[in-house]
Amino acid sequence: MAAPLSSDLAERLTTGLAVLDTELRVVWLNGALADLLAVGVRGLRGQVLSGLISEPGFAAHAARARSEGRELRLRGITLTTLQGGEQDADLALQPLGDGQLLLEVHPLAAAGDAPTPLSATLRGFAHEMKNPLAGLRGAAQLLQRRVEEDELRDLAAMVIAEADRLTTLANRLLHQGERPHLAPVNVHELVERAAQVVAREPREVPLKLLRDYDPSLPSFTGDADRLQQLLLNLVRNAAEAGAAQIVLRSRVDHGVRVGNGVARAAIRIDIADNGAGVPDALRGSLFAPLVSGRAGGTGLGLALAQEIARDHGGELRYTSHPGETVFSLYLPLGEPV
Repeated sequence: MAAPLSSDLAERLTTGLAVLDTELRVVWLNGALADLLAVGVRGLRGQVLSGLISEPGFAAHAARARSEGRELRLRGITLTTLQGGEQDADLALQPLGDGQLLLEVHPLAAAGDAPTPLSATLRGFAHEMKNPLAGLRGAAQLLQRRVEEDELRDLAAMVIAEADRLTTLANRLLHQGERPHLAPVNVHELVERAAQVVAREPREVPLKLLRDYDPSLPSFTGDADRLQQLLLNLVRNAAEAGAAQIVLRSRVDHGVRVGNGVARAAIRIDIADNGAGVPDALRGSLFAPLVSGRAGGTGLGLALAQEIARDHGGELRYTSHPGETVFSLYLPLGEPV
């Protein structure tokens, strides 16, 4: 299972990644983790990583992640570099199969520290994306002025809105470290916008969208653009899984486990489809970076979606069998206890 993570893209990620075997020895790690621990990539392979983690129960947490077959998160763990320095970080342990675990390491910046810089690759991508988006937006504006049919004008307006949203995301990549844009969000509006975008994309199989919304759902304080990206990824993934029908559902759940805490109440958004389901080989690592069930897929969509959910204090989960797959986004209302 380590092979998909050793691609060039994984090596360029700024998130520290490692694959651990059943004895918690390092099978593979990327350059970001090697830099964080102040060691060469080869110098850490074969070593027992738990010796560098100041967490007495780390082995027990790893065993729990394997036995429960789900991701386990550890917050505020102290890592010790091979030179004796220390770095606080949040960790995530994700089962990969054959007893292996994917370890994600997200360093916590000390007070006054500058944010970790985004990789040159992603910065370059964000920069190069802005010019074609500007051209796309300008062309859509011309069409909107010249066409007379209301439906075509609506389509042009959608292109303009999506170009603006992607430009905003590109700017945030280029200026990483700025405070998130938090404001009251109507999640139904975000789900509907994602559904409208996907519904108008050309496809061979006609797509039927059903709504099952809870009208009493409260607003949520979050970053609308990032949550929009998360929901768009989920709806588009459902459509690309060969689904003929997608159900968009919202509820408020109580006593929901989110990460290592419990939320008294949480908004739950379900994206349910009747497609082929998640392949068995990917069930233990679906949210890991660079894992994709589609030919040509980057394997970053769900990993980024999970990251956005966590940045909002929430979590993304799924259940799947042929004919019914449900991805559920949990957004806690208030701090988990």
